[in-house]
Amino acid sequence: MTNEFRTLDSHSAEYFGDTRDYWWNLDYIALIGRRLAFDRVHDVLDVGCGIGHWTEVLASALPADARVTGIDRDPLWIEKATERVAARGLSDRFQYRASDAQTLPFPDSSFDLVTCQTVLIHVADPGAVIAEMTRVARPGGLVLASEPNNVASSLVLNSNAFNDPVEEILSGVELQLTCERGKAALGEGNNSVGDVVPGLFKAAGLEEIVVYLNDKANPFLPPYGTPEQRAMLEERQDFEARDFWIWSRDDTRRYFLAGGGVEARFDALWASVTGGAERFEKSIADRTYSHAGGALNYLVAGRKAAG
Repeated sequence: MTNEFRTLDSHSAEYFGDTRDYWWNLDYIALIGRRLAFDRVHDVLDVGCGIGHWTEVLASALPADARVTGIDRDPLWIEKATERVAARGLSDRFQYRASDAQTLPFPDSSFDLVTCQTVLIHVADPGAVIAEMTRVARPGGLVLASEPNNVASSLVLNSNAFNDPVEEILSGVELQLTCERGKAALGEGNNSVGDVVPGLFKAAGLEEIVVYLNDKANPFLPPYGTPEQRAMLEERQDFEARDFWIWSRDDTRRYFLAGGGVEARFDALWASVTGGAERFEKSIADRTYSHAGGALNYLVAGRKAAG
């Protein structure tokens, strides 16, 4: 199994498997590094670091002597991140500690680069987290956030669903958008917060704000033989076996009701997003299934005022 954490209660455990290693093209990260002057970065803070995927990606474009500190509220991820860099011989440059994103345990103006990836989608007050990230950035330093519009994925189709009835496709949109609004209403974060991050950067006083789109797609094509495609296939089959969608069935219902959904409609909507397993497996066996794998993921950067 490509995700040893998938059944744990810790946050984001379902998404810390091998598929996460394929979120970015490294030549794109190198381009971003040139645009944002990563060559001037010596101290990095990764907020909500998980097991360290994001700053390992960024490290490919950072100076060889840049030092990275990662914080996460879950001690398990700190333990796993520490093990991960030790196994890669990076312990001299990467260190991790437990902390909440809204109360960072560092003095003002401590880091050249303060960054996060898919963290703001999980917090009740992303503006407060951005304010903390800005506080610990040095004057002239960079604040960088990678955050998505996840609801857009409900209209990214595949070869099976491309010609499905409009009502069936829109039922998936209805469920996902209602759940995202319910999750936000419960104070657990908005999964499409990327749309408003530039405005939150502006409100935090950041300057020179720029927004880019991640150029990585995850196409899935026969014979499904690359390491990336094998990881994607294994993840999907595991989700289907455990009746898991974006969230578990119980969490999905909880978010749906909190977002104004009606209990009597939930089962039909759930079936609309999880009911295609047999058709999927047949098309995989027939080698007719494919998708382009596009996503809407923003990379938002801003600089703290120089003084």
